[in-house]
Amino acid sequence: MLLAYELSGYDNTRPGRLPDLLPHVSVKRIVDWGADAVKILIYYTPHDDASINDIKHVFIERIGAECETYEIPFFLEFVGYDPKGGDEKGLEYAKVKPEIVRRSMEEFSKPQYKVDVLKVEVPVNAEFVEGSDVYKGQKAYSREEALKYFREAAAVASKPFIYLSAGVSNAQFTESLKMASEAGIDYSGVLCGRATWKEAIPVYAKQGVKALEEWLQREGVKNINAVNDAIRSAKPWYEKLGVAVPV
Repeated sequence: MLLAYELSGYDNTRPGRLPDLLPHVSVKRIVDWGADAVKILIYYTPHDDASINDIKHVFIERIGAECETYEIPFFLEFVGYDPKGGDEKGLEYAKVKPEIVRRSMEEFSKPQYKVDVLKVEVPVNAEFVEGSDVYKGQKAYSREEALKYFREAAAVASKPFIYLSAGVSNAQFTESLKMASEAGIDYSGVLCGRATWKEAIPVYAKQGVKALEEWLQREGVKNINAVNDAIRSAKPWYEKLGVAVPV
């Protein structure tokens, strides 16, 4: 069981999408509640002002020190954004996304953060990969370029990492995972939610609980199985660290 330690969202009264913690929670309390790991989400881009990112660096250093003290694994999730307010689902952002993901993975692999597992975005937007199953006609990268970006991001991570879905469709997420497999990288699986169930929300809104349950039993199971099939090439976390198989 992972428990979140951060407040949802970010401080929108100042630039930089600055994070904050739940006011009545600490790592000690998370341990006392019986959790197996601490999870933190921050919004991060190396393209933001250095003063903004320094606040985030110190924020993660503090949490890492807490987790080390109480000997609980620290899962860090970071989601990129455009500090100028551009569309993170658009073509222009897709072109810079590989660098944002790679440099973020490189940063938070550093030892001072004491992160145990990186929860990261895939480094490309599959809808802009020419020839992908979800390609929409605007090209940001060829498939070979996309595979290269997967490899470059994986190469700079010295910590085990898993992929998040970032709320994309199941088809887009599984296509991204197929590219990760094709690239031959050492990711350790996924931790996702919306990609498997978000399409059920309008079903619930229009038809109610019974229809929702039927959708989950039918389409939801298909979505989870599709993800499971796509991650067969994932590598155990301990291989990334070069340690023996845990007993």
